[in-house]
Amino acid sequence: MGNVLYVGNQNYSSWSLRPWLVLTWGGISFETRLIQLGGPGYAKRQMPSVLAVSPTGTVPVLHTDGEVIPDSLAIAEWAAERVRALWPADPIARAHARAAACEMHSGFGALRSKTPCNIRRRAEPRTFGADVLSDVARLEALWGTLRSRFGAGGPYLFGGTPTIADAFFTPVATRFRTYRIPASAETQRYLDALLAEPAFKRWEEGAAREPFGMPEWDDA
Repeated sequence: MGNVLYVGNQNYSSWSLRPWLVLTWGGISFETRLIQLGGPGYAKRQMPSVLAVSPTGTVPVLHTDGEVIPDSLAIAEWAAERVRALWPADPIARAHARAAACEMHSGFGALRSKTPCNIRRRAEPRTFGADVLSDVARLEALWGTLRSRFGAGGPYLFGGTPTIADAFFTPVATRFRTYRIPASAETQRYLDALLAEPAFKRWEEGAAREPFGMPEWDDA
């Protein structure tokens, strides 16, 4: 059995998008298997279809060589041990890239909860609370610093090639677009690069084709 990445709804599962991009960018062979999320047990991580493949009751989860690796960051690190170019080559840049990915992995709770991932949606303009705006300000400052220090020669945080850090921020780029979050010109250039990246466009096409929705997120 080869590498199998179980993912959730492509339109909504920001966690699934991240390692899917990492594996794709790394040229690692894998099969994608989609599990439709929602319904009984979803909110409590007790969906039988997910528990059948993931001990945490969550996706994404990678099955590889008899091992089961849940968690998007763990999957990304597994990939990086096989394809070193997924992190920046310079040790200092690599440390900052890891820090940025970890901050995204565990932070920005207001932005996550109040602007749920919904790739195909285009919401009407709205007023955001101070908590969301604080998250946005931190993101813009972080991206600006990384681009200024390490981004010469390309549109991504660390230059011309996307890294794991960029994969972790790609779902945020979709949120900026979905909810029309105001951004500086510099930030918008970075967001545009992420949203135009060919692998992301493939994922986005899959999200557009999905016949099912999640009303609780479509109306958020």
